[in-house]
Amino acid sequence: MSIEIANESGVGVDEGSIVSAARFALDRMGVSPLAELSVLLVELDVMADLHERWMDLPGPTDVMAFPMDELDSARRPDAAGLGPALLGDIVLCPAFAKDQAKKAGHGLLDELHLLTVHGVLHLLGYDHAEPAEEREMFTLQNRILADFRTARDEAERAAHQRSTDDKVLGAVGLDEQKPQEKSLQHPEED
Repeated sequence: MSIEIANESGVGVDEGSIVSAARFALDRMGVSPLAELSVLLVELDVMADLHERWMDLPGPTDVMAFPMDELDSARRPDAAGLGPALLGDIVLCPAFAKDQAKKAGHGLLDELHLLTVHGVLHLLGYDHAEPAEEREMFTLQNRILADFRTARDEAERAAHQRSTDDKVLGAVGLDEQKPQEKSLQHPEED
């Protein structure tokens, strides 16, 4: 899966983590691994311009999604067997999201993960204009985010455990050396 990210927002964020959230959501939705997605982080004024130009609404917003391939209303893009596709662009505004994160009581990165998953679902044809659509989309969004956080936490615990194990093994001289290192330390005599 090709996910390009560009940060033009002036706000430093963990871009790799945002890509991971997008990839997790796309995988969870069964989107082809050949699909392509672009994520762009922009400043408030750029987002305000996009919001007014495309939605005819004043001021900036947190996330906008711009699908590239036409969606077949009889077949959702997350349906099984979907081939390669250029999904589109997700535009995030970290400066706007920062205030939302504070109000929600979590960090900016958590808010950007939420907005990324939200954008992915919009690209896949989900919407929240009607109450039933909103329930479906937000239930799915919350489930994907919870699963993403669980997977991320488990990966961090495993990495920490590996690091701890390596330190212990190194302290007692049982660390694994690469074959090349062993041969340099104990050259064989001819």
